[in-house]
Amino acid sequence: MTMLAQGPVPPTAKQVEHVSVWHGEKVNDPWFWLREKTNPDVVSYLNAENTYTEAVTAGLKPFSEALYKEMLGRIKQTDLSVPVRRGAFYYYSRTEEGKQYPIQCRRKAAQGGVYDEKAPEEVLLDQNELAKGLKFLSLGGMTVSDDDRTLLYSTDATGFRQYTLFTKDLATGKVSVPLAERVTSFTWAGDAQHVFFVTEDAVTKRSDQLWRLDLMAGKPVLVFEEKDELYRIGVGRSKDHKFLVVESQSTDTWETRYLPATDPKGAFKVLLPREKGHKYDLEHREGLFYIRTNKGAKNFRLVTAPVATPDPKHWKEVLPHRADVLLEGLEPFRDFLVVSEKNQGLDRFRIFDVKLKTWRDVTFPESVYAAFPGGTPEYTSPSFRFSYQSMVTPASVYDCDMASGKQTLLKQMEVLGGYDKNQYTTERLWATARDGAKVPLSVVYKKGVKRDGSAPLFLYAYGSYGAGMSATFSSTRLSLLDRGMVYVLAHIRGGNEMGEAWHDDGMLMKKMNTFTDFIDSADFLVKERWTSKDRLVIEGGSAGGLLMGAVTNLRPDLFKAVHSAVPFVDVMNTMMDASLPLTVGEYLEWGNPNEKAAFDYMRAYSPYDNLARKAYPAILITTSFNDSQVMYWEPAKYVAKLRTLKTDNNPLLLKIKMEPAGHGGASGRYDALKDKAFETAWMLQQVGITK
Repeated sequence: MTMLAQGPVPPTAKQVEHVSVWHGEKVNDPWFWLREKTNPDVVSYLNAENTYTEAVTAGLKPFSEALYKEMLGRIKQTDLSVPVRRGAFYYYSRTEEGKQYPIQCRRKAAQGGVYDEKAPEEVLLDQNELAKGLKFLSLGGMTVSDDDRTLLYSTDATGFRQYTLFTKDLATGKVSVPLAERVTSFTWAGDAQHVFFVTEDAVTKRSDQLWRLDLMAGKPVLVFEEKDELYRIGVGRSKDHKFLVVESQSTDTWETRYLPATDPKGAFKVLLPREKGHKYDLEHREGLFYIRTNKGAKNFRLVTAPVATPDPKHWKEVLPHRADVLLEGLEPFRDFLVVSEKNQGLDRFRIFDVKLKTWRDVTFPESVYAAFPGGTPEYTSPSFRFSYQSMVTPASVYDCDMASGKQTLLKQMEVLGGYDKNQYTTERLWATARDGAKVPLSVVYKKGVKRDGSAPLFLYAYGSYGAGMSATFSSTRLSLLDRGMVYVLAHIRGGNEMGEAWHDDGMLMKKMNTFTDFIDSADFLVKERWTSKDRLVIEGGSAGGLLMGAVTNLRPDLFKAVHSAVPFVDVMNTMMDASLPLTVGEYLEWGNPNEKAAFDYMRAYSPYDNLARKAYPAILITTSFNDSQVMYWEPAKYVAKLRTLKTDNNPLLLKIKMEPAGHGGASGRYDALKDKAFETAWMLQQVGITK
């Protein structure tokens, strides 16, 4: 990097001719070479981009450090989760001040099954110890055997989401040699001797093989292989632990296999053979399978079937289809059934009393909120646990008595520094999209914000894979709100907030709706004087990074600044290469570009392919060299190409983690918070806020 009088000069990536032939058309991509991960020139260019970013943002360092201290000051660094009973023990995780990672623990339940905080603590896993000598550590999951003696867990030390499976003897503390690599899901059989796990393909990262391992004898045995490249598999246990369950899922079709957990060497049975467009999953309760199915039910309905004869002619309906309510999941108990739903973009629970055949709604006090099942391992429990929060109410854990509906608050996240929720307001707005669709917006701001267009506004969205966003609490977000910024979540099409059709209308040949919904939401916020174009900053990550790239190509005049995290921006090169991770399995979300109509449609919005010679807003792009979900070269190529085209003097920065980090960034909580502080400082700086 060189320096001129006016400041640092951005690096220039060399251009090397690379011609691909797509549907008979020759396409030159002179930055294609940036895919060569081991090429020293690639590493040199990425390091030069980092050096440039550091130089340009050097003056931001004091503000970033102040924000880090401010954000850290709100966090109770030494804390404890609400203990959860499973069998003879209560399990919990805790954090200690100064330590990057949580510590997983348990205590023996007292007589009567109650929690005894004086009982000796048993440390199952101290992730800080596991992370010693490593620059990255992610815990994939952990589960204890039915006899409470052995822990099964997986870790990734690369950031590439490549998990290794281990066991730990909880009496001796002895950890096994690695049992398997590239493990994506795992569970115990009922005998505490056999484990089942799924591995992914080394190249495509598709979860495709199910294995059984007898811990007393030898090597894993391949039980099932999913040959269809559109599908991926996962393994688990039913709520009552009586069945092992294997799910094969593509974007639009699901198939489930099951096996009694006490018969690990038996043969898995297919519940219902896969049928194009049919999505279903199962739970088990008292001799009946509870099946959530979309057969004749776009938003799913709930039926039961005898285990011996689960075919549709024996189905009995428990909960019918509703056009305005999405049935998202179910949690069966001995005497009750809890279903999770979405209605008008809001989460809700309903409780079914199996004996009385009555439904009870779980009610919440705020008009905009988020609620999630909290995990109640005990099948016989009279209460179910859930997490509740809103954009002004910190995350709170409740137990709900299923017979009476009474809610008991067990713990609310402490926000240090004198947080007072009454100083803030959250509300739901509705923006009208250009085709008439009503797009829900979740809004939070500090009281006193003026509605005259002068307030800075932070607009966030995702809008893909049917993954809805919930209006959750964030203590780091307070650093925006306390500086007068309005924060908005746009629940655009491509998610599932308004039901399955909301996803369908934002995928494949309707993907443009995702981008125009975002633009129309931004235009609405400007028109309604919540903000103005030169005060509007936007953020999205992964597929939300695709959103950022698409909307800044379509309406660069509408936004002051953009933060695009691990962005999926080189749509065509990625989706035309079937050897890349995730590509083939994503055809049903984005389209198969080997088909000309899909190719033309995708190419029309692909951010990289539609960069043009015009003025763009300020852009910060963050990514990781070891990201396995969106390859580093996508944002790198995007920045390199945009540098040759943009006609403005606004900053264009690439910040790439060259050390081990993943799709979610740094693994340690303090490292992740430092990244958040930097990104927040940069966004605030773009609207003139520097302290």
